[in-house]
This record gives sequence, structure tokens and C-alpha cells, in this order.
Amino acid sequence: MSTIEKPKQDLPAPAGDATSKLTVRVKELSERDRRRILRHFLALDDEDRTLRFGMRLNDELIVRYVSQLDFSRDTIFGVYDSKFKLVGVGHLAFAPRETYPDSVSATLKERIAEFGVSVSVSGRGQGVGSKLFERAAIHCRNADVDTLYMHCLTSNRVMIHIAKKAGMEIHRDYGEADAYLTLLPASPGTVFKEAVQEQVASLDYALKANTRAAVKWLSSLPGFKEG
Repeated sequence: MSTIEKPKQDLPAPAGDATSKLTVRVKELSERDRRRILRHFLALDDEDRTLRFGMRLNDELIVRYVSQLDFSRDTIFGVYDSKFKLVGVGHLAFAPRETYPDSVSATLKERIAEFGVSVSVSGRGQGVGSKLFERAAIHCRNADVDTLYMHCLTSNRVMIHIAKKAGMEIHRDYGEADAYLTLLPASPGTVFKEAVQEQVASLDYALKANTRAAVKWLSSLPGFKEG
């Protein structure tokens, strides 16, 4: 028998705190990030792959999944660390509401967004997953989507925590959980907030990319040792 947990609020509170080692900047990813997305997923162990995809995917299936990502259809967000390593990926997929369960598709909008997230070991405990979800929720509002959906195993405590923190309505049944959040319409504030977040994250991305390129160039010089 399934159980239902009622929502508490519309959007999650900002994640992270002053003691976090990682400054979480969420950036929208593009085709140029595909190779690093693949590295991120391949670095996940069997348990993490099962929690992220609902089943254990081998390397071949991971490669196929990443090769089929459509950046023009879906929206993918990422968080890079100081070494320009992708430590968090949030995949926001859009699909017609008819493809979702009746309990989730109670909307007059044409599309519903489904969110999936994964965080590397080095990025955990620093609010990366919550920040990715928060950005996804704002993006949905600005894209005129009012229902954000997540499907995961009930053993996925991180996803369940994010869902509860966001005030999502959670349906548990036979070891799996469906969670959805009804979003408010876009406002000038949400449009401005997303634009600022993307601009800041893009500047941070460029800085880390240039720093990484400079280190690689310097490392090719005789006698250079990377600290």
C-alpha cells in the first residue's frame, strides 16, 4: 500500500552554510560539457548509479545515456569544483503530462518536468543537490511549467530529503517513491534571479576553465611542478 506525504512549501530554502568548503555555483551545461558529464557518471560506483538511475548501469549504458542527452530539448545543470571537476549534475527533462501518473499530472500545462540528480563523493554534504534542485525549480517556473516531478527508490535518502525539504508531495509504493511539487507562476523576481545566477556561474566557469588551461600549459614546461 502506498503512503502520501503532504507538501509544506513551494520552494526549498537555500542550501549550504558558511562552513562549506565548496562555493556552489549552478550553471546550465551545454554540448561542450558532455565529456565531463560522462566522466562524472562513470566515476559513480554501483550503488550511486542504482540510486541515480533506478538500476545499475554498466559503463557501456552510461556512455550510451550521455551520448543521447539532448541539450536542445532538456536542461542540464552542473556544479564545478575549484579544480574544474564536475561534482554535481541535475537533469531536467520535459515531457507531455499524459506520460505521467494521474496523481502527478494534475495540471493544465502541456508539459511536466522530471528532475534527476547525482553528486560526486567529493561534493556531498555541501548543499550541491539542494542547490541544483532549487535552480531547476526556478527554471521550470520561468519556462511556464508548474509541476516538477521526481521518481526514485525509497532507499535514496538524499533525494527523499531534497523532496521533503522542498515540500513535495511524496507517494511511496513498493520500494519506489514519486514526488511532485506544484510551482507558482514566474515573476520578475524569478526571471531576474535565474539570470543573475547563470551570469555569476558563467563567470566562475570561465575563471576555472582558464585557470585549468593555464596550469596544463605550465605543467608542460620543463621543471614545473603543480602544487
